[in-house]
Amino acid sequence: MTYKILAINPGSTSTKIALYEDEKEIFTYAIDHPVEVIDKFENVEDQLHMREQLVMSYLKEKGFDIKELSAVVARGGMLPPVKSGAYIINNLMLDRVEKRPVMEHASNLAAPIAYEIAHDAGVTAYIYDSVMTDEFPDIARISGMPDIPRTSSSHVLNTRAMAIKAAKKLGKKYEDLNIIVAHLGGGISINLHHGGQIVDLVSDDEGPFSPERAGRVPCRELINLCYSGKYDKKTMHRKLRGKGGLKAYLNTIDARDVESMIAEGNEQAKLIYEAMAYQIAKGIGELATVVEGNVDVIVLTGGIAHSKMLTSWIERRVSFIGKVEIMPGENEMEALAYGALRVLKGEEKAREYTE
Repeated sequence: MTYKILAINPGSTSTKIALYEDEKEIFTYAIDHPVEVIDKFENVEDQLHMREQLVMSYLKEKGFDIKELSAVVARGGMLPPVKSGAYIINNLMLDRVEKRPVMEHASNLAAPIAYEIAHDAGVTAYIYDSVMTDEFPDIARISGMPDIPRTSSSHVLNTRAMAIKAAKKLGKKYEDLNIIVAHLGGGISINLHHGGQIVDLVSDDEGPFSPERAGRVPCRELINLCYSGKYDKKTMHRKLRGKGGLKAYLNTIDARDVESMIAEGNEQAKLIYEAMAYQIAKGIGELATVVEGNVDVIVLTGGIAHSKMLTSWIERRVSFIGKVEIMPGENEMEALAYGALRVLKGEEKAREYTE
């Protein structure tokens, strides 16, 4: 028996959709939403009908009958903390993401769109590996300041999918391995998979800098800068997220530009780029201590994992910890579809969303 799965992943200015037949991608497409169109809506929730209609129009244009679907799977929105894996989209979840989201975000539109399509198709709709996945043990939540507990926030969807793929490649069960996955993109996060759960991580604001984020910076100097009178709160946020990292040092967020600078003999570019690799390696080493160095495999994924220069620098520093697997790309649509497929095959069980 084969399964056809539609995956839906809304972003700020696009809605990505993909159709899979089992593990084979039939098509993937990003429906663009121009800024001038997005700006007409007062908030993200108001975009729901527009985006849903565009998704349905594209499916009709492709000549695809939704009655052929076995399931619809969506990116998880801004819910209260949930476990990893699949959740059935129910009315309580829809009420939360549409009326009471933890924060406004385009991902909140995924579940409602998926639910409506699944309802019309007569199949079940799921979310998979929500960005709000939180499986921390109590010890991992302690930060050093009671006012600021550590929370679980990382690139869950892609990193967990790559961890499962790495385990399969080793001929082992994901649940039986200790796997560190570094997602290298516009933001960088590193997480530790132990016993089939993400038990600790280095988030994009407590670890390595990235193309556009500053990462972990010296706290005392950050406080001094905040109260220097030179910058307002919004500007400080932008210095940390959006205009930090490679952007701040080299005025680009494209790693390919940086490599071109290095090829032309720019020593400053080489220093900054290698420093990013150095910090990523430090983050991997940091998480290795959680499992007392017992790491089965280290996975480097995300868009910048295509860079052989960067990954070779990281691998040189961390290969003593464990085997390094390089799995470049974002892989989010595949991760959604494969997750739903495991549920349909009975390899995983979907949870019912409750509060």
